[in-house]
Amino acid sequence: PPILAILVLIAFWWAAYALKLKPEYVLPSPANAWDSFVAGLESGATQKAVFNSLQRAFVGFAISVVIGTVIGLALTKFSFFRRGFGPLITGLQILPSVAWVPAAIIWFAPKPKGPIIMGATPSIANGIKSGVDQIPPLYPRVGTMLGARGLNQIRYVILPASLPGYLSGLRQGWAFAWRSLMAAELIVFSPALGLGLGQVLDQNRSLGDMPGVMATIISILFVGILVELCFFAPLERRVLRQRGLLGDKL
Repeated sequence: PPILAILVLIAFWWAAYALKLKPEYVLPSPANAWDSFVAGLESGATQKAVFNSLQRAFVGFAISVVIGTVIGLALTKFSFFRRGFGPLITGLQILPSVAWVPAAIIWFAPKPKGPIIMGATPSIANGIKSGVDQIPPLYPRVGTMLGARGLNQIRYVILPASLPGYLSGLRQGWAFAWRSLMAAELIVFSPALGLGLGQVLDQNRSLGDMPGVMATIISILFVGILVELCFFAPLERRVLRQRGLLGDKL
């Protein structure tokens, strides 16, 4: 099905190009975009840009997971903290991640991890909060009776029981992290950090190289889908299967 969906999109692209809905210098053909993509692979520029972007994304996302998990657990444990900061964290999640980029670049320049952390942390915190809220009250009580208190209860009862909601938050957090990174790379560039996919996209736009623009957009999309299919989707299937919730849905 994913391959079929890609073929359908390419067919629409070819149709738009053949009908000349836009001039060729604005809407290149899929073949021209493919040639640009292959040229980037042959020169090694695409691989370097993908590596740089993924490295930044993974480091920023890992920091976001730690911060977001602590905040999410605090929201579930302390009612005063939840009433005071819960709406604020939800508002930060709704705030477009690109809005953080100018301030985060100034605060954390030249490293683009700041926008990633700002964009991903609220989603992760809300994900674990939602997962904990769905835990049957009997689970923590049984854990307490069996001696699981404090950090042990969080480790052995709360986190495993809230894992489906937690994974949803991680998944959404990764999406926010990847988008935030691309927005940051479009705005800022430091020779010390090397080119990322966002900088390559902006360079192609500045040069008017639309095949290169389309090839880079496809690369960004492909990397995002690859992380989803290779990490989050198998992890979600495993968790749902262990809980008998998979069925024929996935």
